[in-house]
Amino acid sequence: MSWLRGVTAETRALRFLEARGLTLIERNWRCKGGELDLVMLDGHALAVIEVRSRARSDYGSALESVDARKQGRLVHATQLFLAAHQAHAQREVRFDVVTLENGEPQWLKAAFDGG
Repeated sequence: MSWLRGVTAETRALRFLEARGLTLIERNWRCKGGELDLVMLDGHALAVIEVRSRARSDYGSALESVDARKQGRLVHATQLFLAAHQAHAQREVRFDVVTLENGEPQWLKAAFDGG
């Protein structure tokens, strides 16, 4: 995903989720070994959201690109985020994926288990 397409996809996903009541905590939080696209509050739960966009499906769908390796990196980065942000350490954590294929956002809550 090109940098500009990635920023555009994240912005569209952010607006989509905010319109559904989520509140942004962090965008593009970086740490050694990873990055969290969007960290948001959904009620009391902390939603860690991976945004994926695909212009073509030659190499699989956007959702398929969040494979076990990527999931592991997201879980690790989330652990570091929680260590750095103690105010959120006791929250329930959920891993969501927002895909943008053909320009339409699709939100998969609890896309994978972080345990």
